[in-house]
Amino acid sequence: MNLNNKVLLLNNSYEPISVITAKKAVIMYFLDKVDVVKKSKIVINSLYLKFNIPEVIKLKNYIYIKHSKIPLTRKNILKRDNNTCQYCGKNKSEITIDHILPKDKGGNDTWNNLVVACKRCNMIKGNYLLKDIDMKLIRKPFEPTKIIYLQNVGKNNKSWHPYLYLTKRSN
Repeated sequence: MNLNNKVLLLNNSYEPISVITAKKAVIMYFLDKVDVVKKSKIVINSLYLKFNIPEVIKLKNYIYIKHSKIPLTRKNILKRDNNTCQYCGKNKSEITIDHILPKDKGGNDTWNNLVVACKRCNMIKGNYLLKDIDMKLIRKPFEPTKIIYLQNVGKNNKSWHPYLYLTKRSN
């Protein structure tokens, strides 16, 4: 039993809200705040109860959520770029964050100016502009939205896909 498993929390409208721990999901269920949409095979046993840990839960009441922006952090840039160098495409352990437009040439710390780069590509690029050294980005950087962030978190959890992507739900 692992109450640190991740559970997808949906609004009453089935809109993905966030990812929470199984412990919090179980507490919300017993406080009658959520319905279990999809159960896992992991069972909690107590003296009086057997309960499957949920994988997906839905709030009983709709809540209005002001969509906040994903914070610009090293960890979130690594997630957005899937820990993959945006110049050579290799997924290496020694990766850095690179300013596409270097700071001394007016580049800022923004989603559109920061990418993951392996140490080798970062050293080659150095303080140059991409056009000056004939380097290209594999993918144009972008500011992720909440849904893209949740899709990245849940990409390996197939039971979440009907709620994170436009796919048919199977019950």
